[in-house]
Amino acid sequence: MKNDKKTWFITGTSQGIGLVLVKQLLAKGFNVAATARNIESLTKAVGIVSAQFLPLQVNLISEDSVKEAINSTIDHFGSIDYLVNNAGYGLIGGIEESSDLEVRANFDVNVFGLLNVTRAVLPYMRAKKSGHIVNLSSVFGLIAGAGWGIYCGTKFAVEGISEALAQEVKPFGINVTIIEPGYVRTNFLNTSSLITAVNPIEDYTSIREGVRAHQDDIPGKQPGDPDKVAELIIQVTQNPEPPLRLLTGSDAYGFANYKIDSLKNEIETNKELTFSTDFKS
Repeated sequence: MKNDKKTWFITGTSQGIGLVLVKQLLAKGFNVAATARNIESLTKAVGIVSAQFLPLQVNLISEDSVKEAINSTIDHFGSIDYLVNNAGYGLIGGIEESSDLEVRANFDVNVFGLLNVTRAVLPYMRAKKSGHIVNLSSVFGLIAGAGWGIYCGTKFAVEGISEALAQEVKPFGINVTIIEPGYVRTNFLNTSSLITAVNPIEDYTSIREGVRAHQDDIPGKQPGDPDKVAELIIQVTQNPEPPLRLLTGSDAYGFANYKIDSLKNEIETNKELTFSTDFKS
């Protein structure tokens, strides 16, 4: 079913922002290829049967699975105009508490999965000399906190990859935007999207309290509206000069500015030490 409508390829769409985005795009008449780990759960969640909706079961950490999904989308719709790397999950726990297996699994999805999809889509966008890649990061890709080191590490990686990618693909007419949400009122904090390190250490009392708060206190009270976040993602892709980074939510704005202020203060405080390492002219 090739047509002249713009096509979106979105990962992680069976719940949360990804699911909301799929529904909004279909309502606006776009073609949407949506991926999830389980195609039955995805089609049930979307609840729409349409020739403009292509559900795909994809293992993001398998390059073969990703390439198959990209090829199916091109065969079905003829192009991919917008890529949204939305798939990901959280890992909460101290650095010492987080096992090698847990850490690698988090990076596999949040970072290497994003890279697999991006590499597979870029040849088509380069050939068309157009496209827009939207990478879902987090304000915690700018600032890290105790108990969130591994998750923040994955999002810091997304930030660096995206910033370099934006410069690399700009000559081909391809834009890159990093979306940096604060707390959004989705099911991200439930057990399917937020994993707790399996080897907690009771000495880390502040981390234990943080885990409890994210399980009991914060869910249902997040300030971010997922419908508005999805609307903003669509809006920013229609901007001929889209921003590289876009925070969503007043809490994200506060966290980011705290990081900017603290970073600037530390840089200036240690300016003399910084300059002392230069060769003397």
